[in-house]
Amino acid sequence: MKTNKITKIVLGLMFTSALFVGCSNDENITSNNAKSGGFGPYGINFAGTFVQKDQMARPAINTVFIASGAPKDAFNAAIPSQMGSAYQSIFQSRLLALNPGYTTNALGLTANQFTGVLATDVLNVSKTAPTTFFDGTNVLTGRALADDVIDVELLLIFGGPTGASNSGLTSDNVGANDKTFSSSFPYLASAW
Repeated sequence: MKTNKITKIVLGLMFTSALFVGCSNDENITSNNAKSGGFGPYGINFAGTFVQKDQMARPAINTVFIASGAPKDAFNAAIPSQMGSAYQSIFQSRLLALNPGYTTNALGLTANQFTGVLATDVLNVSKTAPTTFFDGTNVLTGRALADDVIDVELLLIFGGPTGASNSGLTSDNVGANDKTFSSSFPYLASAW
């Protein structure tokens, strides 16, 4: 089935990206750094030049809409104010390749409008609305830890104007985090 194949491709791309996220082991951490006021038990060396390596305000967006290699590296290092004009057309081509029947989504956005929003990979925050990625009413007013970001993204890509189209493609079928979030700062679930 074509829909099943697209689902496997999209989910495969999203989950494969998690395998490539990691840390370098070249921080030059020494006991002198820890004694000189660095953060954490090993200290942090703030000497040198730092370079932006990733954009992840909206998880999986660059994984799905940007090809691997040089284009992805350029997107990850892009200044947010320049992302929309540089990547909107690339995102739109990819959106229409993934969902050739796309007209508008549950937010009423056309392909051009929707990919214009997605191409600028920043996390919007509202000071007056509830913090949520999408709760049916509020859209991109922040992102709570328990928000099912992947389901929202799949719904907006494949769900059509009512969110009910392509029902097999609008959820990753993961209902919640695998561990309960903490009720105190930093609110993250405990590590395995």
